[in-house]
Amino acid sequence: MLWRVSSFFLFQATAAALGWYLASHGNEVLDALALAVLGGYVWLSLDALRGMRLLRWLRLGETGSVAVGSGLWGEVSDRVRRLIRARDRLAIDSEGRLQDFLAALQASPNGVVLLDAEGRIEWLNQTAAGHFGFDARRDVLQHFGNLVRDPGFAAYYGARDFRRDVIMPGRESTSSKPVKLSVHLHPYGEGRSLLLSHDITAVEQADAMRRDFVANVSHEIRTPLTVLAGFVETMQSLPLPDQERQRYLGLMSHQAQRMQTLVNDLLMLSRLEGSPLPPTQEWISVSALMTQCEQDAHDLSSVVFARVKDVSFEVEGVCELAGSSSELHSAMFNLIGNAIRYTPGDRAIHVSWRLLPHGAAVFAVKDAGPGIAPEHIARLTERFYRVDRSRSRDTGGTGLGLAIVKHVAQRHGAELGIESVPGKGSTFSITFPAQRVRPAILKQAVLA
Repeated sequence: MLWRVSSFFLFQATAAALGWYLASHGNEVLDALALAVLGGYVWLSLDALRGMRLLRWLRLGETGSVAVGSGLWGEVSDRVRRLIRARDRLAIDSEGRLQDFLAALQASPNGVVLLDAEGRIEWLNQTAAGHFGFDARRDVLQHFGNLVRDPGFAAYYGARDFRRDVIMPGRESTSSKPVKLSVHLHPYGEGRSLLLSHDITAVEQADAMRRDFVANVSHEIRTPLTVLAGFVETMQSLPLPDQERQRYLGLMSHQAQRMQTLVNDLLMLSRLEGSPLPPTQEWISVSALMTQCEQDAHDLSSVVFARVKDVSFEVEGVCELAGSSSELHSAMFNLIGNAIRYTPGDRAIHVSWRLLPHGAAVFAVKDAGPGIAPEHIARLTERFYRVDRSRSRDTGGTGLGLAIVKHVAQRHGAELGIESVPGKGSTFSITFPAQRVRPAILKQAVLA
């Protein structure tokens, strides 16, 4: 401001001096005064021109500098330029924070949809696009209710009671592969809503499996308990001959053994699911495992089925296997036991251990039983799944053996394979990876 006033008076003084100089050389005094006044107008015009230039620069919103010189307008332009730069930095920072926030929402495992007061889509992440079959660009500003025509959601949105969620089918849900979504609306701002969607298909399947598991266990235990209770009541209320009593006791023992086998299998599954993975540093002799399985197979066929079936064993190479001895024996003998149970007495069973060229190994059990239809193979490892329920109970199966085999194979990095042809038998195999198989280290006695 001081420079502005000083420059004005300096300009006036210069014009007055010029006027007095002209007056001293014969010109009129009034002409000299007019010249001084004209100088003031010239200064004001120049100053107004600088102000107009600055005003035009502000109106156009240009980011570059403007030539207004020094003085008041120069100071104003400098301060305005600094304010603009600060505003731009703030806008850039705000945009960066907004993009970070949107990136965080984009990475959310839940579907996120922002709706305006009219229920139109303002923004959504890719998870929500997958849940509902939306296109993130095409469907912006579309009404959510027009794109998702589920009666359950329509009633939920119309009731305006968002204290709970609503369960609805996903976009790709089919009768053979259902997809369930949990959708919850959260109001915010001036009528806006935050919609969160979560895929609960796995949770629903786990709940269904838990209910089926409890129902199956209850059913499997109830049958032998009913038989036991009936025999006990009969023996308590009726005088029975010794031969009849012995027969009843034998049947009761069989049912008790059946329940014990079921409980042992359930405990084995529980241990497999809740224990750490088997070690890779402990090595078990394959020959010892096969010898134990051979003895157990002989006991099962001779004691349980009262005859020795033709079960042959073939071991290729002297190998060791890394893992848990008890788990591996349980898996191997479950496959052998199933073959013994379902193979007729006049047919053979072949058990083999074979090395593969790339270092892996295969344990296989081949039977000549009735075989399994293709539609049942994919579900054989489900708990309590049976192709023929009545026949499974007659042979003493619990419906958990192949589930145990599958868990043991997965825990050892192995793969369970099933090949079967109805009427021609089945082959069950476990393929162990090369890193869990090695040649046996022969221990040599050192003589003193």
